[in-house]
Amino acid sequence: MTIRKRIAAADHRLLGRMTAGDRRALDQAMIALGRAADHGMLWVAVAAGLGSRRNKWTRRAALRGLAGMAIASASANVLAKRLVGRARPDVPLSPGGRRARYGGGAIGRATGGTGGRPPGGRRPQSTSFPSGHAASAAAFATGVALEVPALAVPVGALAAAVGASRAIARVHYPSDVLAGFALGAAAGLVTLRWWPRRPAEPAAAARPRRGAPASPDGSGLVLIVNVSAGTASAELADSLGERLPEADVILADADDDLESLFVKAAARARMLGVAGGDGSIRLAAGIAADAGLPLLVIPGGTFNHFAADLGVGSVDDALAALRDGDSVLVDVATADGAAFLNTASTGVYVDLVKAREELEPAVGKWPAMLIALVRVLRTGKPVDLLVNGRQRRVWLLFAGNCRYEPSGAAPAYRPDLADGTLDVRLVDGSQPLARVRLVVAVLLGTLGRCRVYETWSAASLRIASPTTGSVPLCLDGEATETKQEISLVKRPKKLLVYRRLAGD
Repeated sequence: MTIRKRIAAADHRLLGRMTAGDRRALDQAMIALGRAADHGMLWVAVAAGLGSRRNKWTRRAALRGLAGMAIASASANVLAKRLVGRARPDVPLSPGGRRARYGGGAIGRATGGTGGRPPGGRRPQSTSFPSGHAASAAAFATGVALEVPALAVPVGALAAAVGASRAIARVHYPSDVLAGFALGAAAGLVTLRWWPRRPAEPAAAARPRRGAPASPDGSGLVLIVNVSAGTASAELADSLGERLPEADVILADADDDLESLFVKAAARARMLGVAGGDGSIRLAAGIAADAGLPLLVIPGGTFNHFAADLGVGSVDDALAALRDGDSVLVDVATADGAAFLNTASTGVYVDLVKAREELEPAVGKWPAMLIALVRVLRTGKPVDLLVNGRQRRVWLLFAGNCRYEPSGAAPAYRPDLADGTLDVRLVDGSQPLARVRLVVAVLLGTLGRCRVYETWSAASLRIASPTTGSVPLCLDGEATETKQEISLVKRPKKLLVYRRLAGD
């Protein structure tokens, strides 16, 4: 017998064992589970549940799971099924839960013992190998497990049940399901090529000669809670007030002049605190650095990039560092005096941010980001700039406060918050078909070798508009007003910020 015939014979034997006996309740449950997973809807629902939690890691898990599922579904249904063309098992299980048998049993007798379609049965029209349901299930489970290992068992068990349901319902052979699992797991792992997993440990930083003051009760702290940020709220402010009874906790909303509030707070504080997103933290950091004050960061935004690199993932992390006086020194960068902690960007990214802000009130931040990205990729145009005195046509110019990883792909995280450099990345808009080449390079994970993509490190960067207009610029993900010429400059180890020290 050939290997293919041996596999087919083993498939028939195992399928017969899996569908033997009269287990109508189990059959009905498995059919219902398989149908719930049609078109990936089960996993979309799980992703929605994970994304609704106010937790950065579960949201990342949901996005990575959906990305892996999209890759697996396309690979299984568009490529693999057409290449292999294997026929499905002869007799699928009926929706009423009647057991399918080869030449016998209730369905065998109903169909003359020779196979065929049972009354009311639903037979998929596509070919059998591999199982698209199993591929999508394994891809989603792998993506979730990569971000939140604690969810690997429950989500993995649900994925395994979906795969088993396809064989028990006799719409797939066992080897179809196993191949789907292998394909899905590979698709989930492939997402790491485009979107590297953030390390569990925080970025490195410099140890100060003199640490920040310890303040278990918040004495000397003026803390501003920006309730217009992603997850900050009046309830968070109340909780912080209870845990820090001696702190001055100030509530700020969208109508307040946030920068003015920080300036006034810094004038009377021994420590400055902020609960909000990256934009709020950026303002607080610049004022704290100028005033020589330590900064307490409480993540309360949607993305919380700086807090994630710093290693402050929650209120508890921040207050534990404040209680013990644990602190580190980090770099601050400026754009004509305006501080930023993460990135300064120009080009189509500014259009992306403006489009997202326009759509966000109607659809929410994450959907607005996706819609804006599609819009900008379709209609955006490069801008003419002078970069260090050289005329350039630029799709995107990115300057990171410290080196970002990975170097040859979209920046994801920083291994060091005090390395004294700007990480500069430029997408050249003067190259033929620059937009198409960029998109293809991103999809293939070969951005580092794409000729339209340039990277270098610097301590400063000059950007100017060749016309009389100002340079379009975003600082830490928010559009800001600029002049015709701006200078990006590093201020190494300028900001003292609370963070729990290793081993605490």
